[in-house]
Amino acid sequence: MKTTRLTFCFLLLLATSAQAERADALKPISMESGDIHIDNVTRETIATGHVTIVRGTMVVNAERAEVKEAPDGYRTYRLTAAPGKLVTFRQKRDGGPDLWSEGHAERMEYDEREDVIKLHLAAMMRQLDGKTVTHQIDQAFISYDNRSEQLDGRNGPGIAGAPPNGRGKVIFEVRRSRVAVPPPQLPGQ
Repeated sequence: MKTTRLTFCFLLLLATSAQAERADALKPISMESGDIHIDNVTRETIATGHVTIVRGTMVVNAERAEVKEAPDGYRTYRLTAAPGKLVTFRQKRDGGPDLWSEGHAERMEYDEREDVIKLHLAAMMRQLDGKTVTHQIDQAFISYDNRSEQLDGRNGPGIAGAPPNGRGKVIFEVRRSRVAVPPPQLPGQ
């Protein structure tokens, strides 16, 4: 199997249009679940049973969430889906009134300090302008660095759940204005 490594510094992600809404980073986090266990000594929280995490415009749904807090207050999240389901997320982006990022995977990891999202197994991430998908990537593994605006998708040997042909998919929508082409002129017109 040929390994496909795609690293994109998407032009579509330039400026603030791709960044998660910056105000979200300073908002409190709300987590709802069926069961929750908080260990204040180890600074670990485990939530299970239809977990929903909300922070500003960001909404994440999973079956299980493991949250670890470092001494400096930054958290790492490991979210897993129920069998046959996917972890999902959706978040508003800066740069316009109706710009969104959303995605899914069997497992999602998020590091607040690095501001990196990692999607594992059946991973998909897309950007929307309203309801219109402007860009989408489907890979076995996707890593998105919000600060550098780089997206890295991988398939192939060593990537669990990679498609058998080791290939992923990216869709780029046309961003420039479509120019009207005049109708052909027939002889004698």
